[in-house]
Amino acid sequence: MISANMLRGPRPFPLGDERTHYWRVQRMARATGVDLAEAQRRGVLPQRDWAGMVGRCRGCLWAEGCDRWLGHRAGIAEETDAPRACPEDCVNRRVFAALQEELEHEV
Repeated sequence: MISANMLRGPRPFPLGDERTHYWRVQRMARATGVDLAEAQRRGVLPQRDWAGMVGRCRGCLWAEGCDRWLGHRAGIAEETDAPRACPEDCVNRRVFAALQEELEHEV
């Protein structure tokens, strides 16, 4: 499957608002069951890597799709409270998966 991020091509484009994407990464972490604060506390997520996640999110072309997914999933979360799989189009998907795995193994 070709994601929006693969289609952007070589030309530069402006990054999204830092604060907006900071909160978007927080919301995605919560939706997928990744505790970013705990990851930082345990040293699994250094500040540099956290900043990299926000930076990648700022450059992602799937931001509108992400907001729709997070908005749609918010109602479902209230009913089940179960973490969901991170969407394939999320540029931080692999990072979220790695963090979840690290946090599960260090318990």
